[in-house]
Amino acid sequence: MSEGERKLMDDRGQFLEAVQNGRDVQDADWTQCRIVITTARIVLVTDEKRTIPLDAISDVGGRYDVNQNAAGVASYVTVRIENDDVLLLRAPEQDEFETDLYRAFIDNTILYVQHPAVKGGVVQGTEWQRAKVKLTDEAIQLAIEDGQYVTIGRDDIGDVESDDQQVNGTERRVFEVEHTDEDGTSVETHLTGEAKQVTILQEVLQEGAERNQANLDLSPVEQQVIMALHSGVSPFDLPDFVETDVEEVEEIFDRLIELDVIETIRERTEVEMTSRGRQVASEEMGNQ
Repeated sequence: MSEGERKLMDDRGQFLEAVQNGRDVQDADWTQCRIVITTARIVLVTDEKRTIPLDAISDVGGRYDVNQNAAGVASYVTVRIENDDVLLLRAPEQDEFETDLYRAFIDNTILYVQHPAVKGGVVQGTEWQRAKVKLTDEAIQLAIEDGQYVTIGRDDIGDVESDDQQVNGTERRVFEVEHTDEDGTSVETHLTGEAKQVTILQEVLQEGAERNQANLDLSPVEQQVIMALHSGVSPFDLPDFVETDVEEVEEIFDRLIELDVIETIRERTEVEMTSRGRQVASEEMGNQ
């Protein structure tokens, strides 16, 4: 390896050459290989060795089901090379493999970040800053130039929207990422970077959002409860806010907890006076 180059992954895997010199390979099939990923290249080792510099890769992600051999596989990563070749790669631990691949492109690179751009539903007017990024299996970690260290848990990404915006005088694709901060408050962090960084970020963020997507059949009242909680309404004020009695709101809480939409922070004990308690209260009032 060249000076400064680091190995990120070295494991068995498979590749399928879906496109060669710009033409689909209709009879392409999976080939067993050893896959080595470094901070500078991808190496596929069979009887021969094929080296793909990261600089020669134009795009990563998405599916390219060139034939049934590709379509029949649930998960792989697509690598598009500037000479019009397309390779599909897979490994036994696919999630970890894809993280290592994405790390090769974005670890220790500089992104542009607004944090928090939105907090508790309120726009903060935060300026764009530079941030060094590090990707792990669990999180996107950002060291922002003002000294903030921000962690976006990949299991904590609630929603991702993208838009083209002017960032420091340049038109860029910006990702608006909803997650929670260290206090559990809903925030948005806005992220952008260079073209290839944006491609990788899109894959990482969409994968994180998909982890949390659920096909929930929620009633209108349940939807109102979720939106009220998201906007900062106290759980104790919810019955009045959604014009529903306390018992129904508590039943909704139980259902949302089962669906892993909300979680219990602490429980309030509901009490009523016993006959002995009433007697004690009467004695205390008589003594006053």
